[in-house]
Amino acid sequence: MDEEVLAGGVANAGQVVRVGGHVLRPADERSETRQRFLVALHAVGFDGAPKPIGVEAGRERLHFIHGDVPVPPFPAWAQSDDALASIAALLARFHTASRRFDPAGLDWSDEMADPLGGPIICHNDVCLENVVFREAEAVALLDFDFAAPGRPVFDLAQMARMCVPIDDDVNAGRLGWLEADRPARLRLVADAYGLDVVARRALLPLLDDAIEQGGGFVLRQVQRGAPGFVAMWEAMGGMERFDRRRRWWAAHRHRFARAIS
Repeated sequence: MDEEVLAGGVANAGQVVRVGGHVLRPADERSETRQRFLVALHAVGFDGAPKPIGVEAGRERLHFIHGDVPVPPFPAWAQSDDALASIAALLARFHTASRRFDPAGLDWSDEMADPLGGPIICHNDVCLENVVFREAEAVALLDFDFAAPGRPVFDLAQMARMCVPIDDDVNAGRLGWLEADRPARLRLVADAYGLDVVARRALLPLLDDAIEQGGGFVLRQVQRGAPGFVAMWEAMGGMERFDRRRRWWAAHRHRFARAIS
């Protein structure tokens, strides 16, 4: 059967294809770990992730999940409050299922992982391009390349940063984001996830860290010469993109603090 290249992605852009009811994507040294995890998720009844089939000829084979995956410029329906709340609710279900998996002794990526580690496997890269929607409701997460042990609130903070988004107007506009009450959207994320009081107190410091360290991961990929990241770095304005976000966050952080208090 012909291979249909699937849109989206950065690291694997142009290399993820659909063949009938399956998806083929590049394999790496952690493919077996990821596939074991995905199998375990389905075994406990979580259907919001691809079901793996195996690894062959240097590629992972997974079942295709039908639905819509937004890519920049993001469509208005994917930016709705209802869509955002559904991502948070899906992430909560994912974390509940993940708690039943023992990650010990397996090799996980440290590129975007929680620096303190944690009790469950987190996704760590829940952006709109890694979510499958049906009728504007999030139904599945994609691309577990950066999955690693961490704290659930860390994973939620990273999702909020990318899906609220926690970003200045210039950066957000380049991805097609429309104007919105972003502090209110962060509160919506916390509420839809069911974040308790203790975790809410941790949310903003985690966003502080993410924004302060922003650009580090992308810069490392650029220095390695990764084509997708080099193209994104240049298109989004290089390090100035992240410096501008830091300045914006310093000026607006108090609004987000009030919203989730």
